[in-house]
Amino acid sequence: MDAPVEPETRREPPWRVLEVLLAFVRLGLTSFGGPVAHLGYFREEFVSRRKWLDEAAYADLVALCQFLPGPASSQVGIALGLRRAGLPGGLAAWLGFTTPSAAALILFAYGVTLLGGEAGAGWLGGLKIAAVAVVALAVWGMAGNLCPDRPRVALAVAAAACMLAWPAAWGQAAVIAVAGMTGWLFLRTGRDGVAPMRQFPVSRGLAVFCLVLFGTLLVGLPLLGQTLAHETVGPLQVFDAFFRSGSLVFGGGHVVLPLLREQVVPPGWVSAETFVAGYGAAQAVPGPLFTFSAYLGTLLNGAPTGWAGGLFALAAIFLPSFLLVIGVLPFWERLRTLSGFGGALRGINAAVVGLLLAALYDPVWTSSIHGSEDFALALAAFALLAVWKWPPWLVVLLSALGGQSLAFIG
Repeated sequence: MDAPVEPETRREPPWRVLEVLLAFVRLGLTSFGGPVAHLGYFREEFVSRRKWLDEAAYADLVALCQFLPGPASSQVGIALGLRRAGLPGGLAAWLGFTTPSAAALILFAYGVTLLGGEAGAGWLGGLKIAAVAVVALAVWGMAGNLCPDRPRVALAVAAAACMLAWPAAWGQAAVIAVAGMTGWLFLRTGRDGVAPMRQFPVSRGLAVFCLVLFGTLLVGLPLLGQTLAHETVGPLQVFDAFFRSGSLVFGGGHVVLPLLREQVVPPGWVSAETFVAGYGAAQAVPGPLFTFSAYLGTLLNGAPTGWAGGLFALAAIFLPSFLLVIGVLPFWERLRTLSGFGGALRGINAAVVGLLLAALYDPVWTSSIHGSEDFALALAAFALLAVWKWPPWLVVLLSALGGQSLAFIG
């Protein structure tokens, strides 16, 4: 049996970084529908098509990132890039997935206002309907692999019911924790010591450094800001506001919007009208909703501002995700080797299916399907993805055209 490869000595082929970048650029241009839909796109691209990892390993990553604060889909993307091409791959995955929507929102902040209004209502609805098909396909595929027996089906259904009954931000972490304990107690098989993945070239020293840096910034930035408080908005205040927003929100996606509003509207950094206009534009672009920070940073009533302020705010809100993913991954791999942890993972994976099922209904279905015409379009999109295996980006485009057609007919 080969000796374990130490993370510090592992070297990935340089071309893999470019491979990761190009794959995530394409996803960043076509992944509409919010964080749950993004997980569906990732699964289709990297599990089904490219086969960079199997279903169980992907579910492990999703479960881990559901535990962490911040944008879960972006964190999964960073972890996938790390797995494929090391630390440069993690950065390449984030750049590829984030840059298209960040650039679009910075341009919108400079005056591209044609993305909203009645003319866009139809195709925006079509994009939401495409998300229904993408998430439904993800739930279907993951359920078949991760819930093969009655106990795990029951666990998935219970997880979905709990999330629909108590949709609080802390609910996801609580459901996953309970599912893990249930699996630890009742889903053991006698071979629960899972071999380490050894696919994330991150040393424990670097991991500890990232966790310490995360805690230091989270606690130290507000204290430093109070010490150096002054009337004008400076880089320290901006960095602190967006770093805390990326550090303290669980669930990601739309959950970050109320927190961001409290950071930038009451102090007068941007107006309430400007904030709402940017929120509308954020629904029209693919990629992570956290790129809304780039729009806000561009329009801040302080320094930095303009495109530099947008990039500054973008980096601040995503930095906690990098520090947490890099800091937790090595210890996550070690946890997988413990006796009984295989059962816990089986429980967690079943719960992840339940969480996706709950999200398929609310908010994906409830915000997208408003009549029989919408349902018909969603069913057609699902058939194109599941039966005819059409590429997601093409199905998204056709759904947008279909949504616009329905708007004209109506």
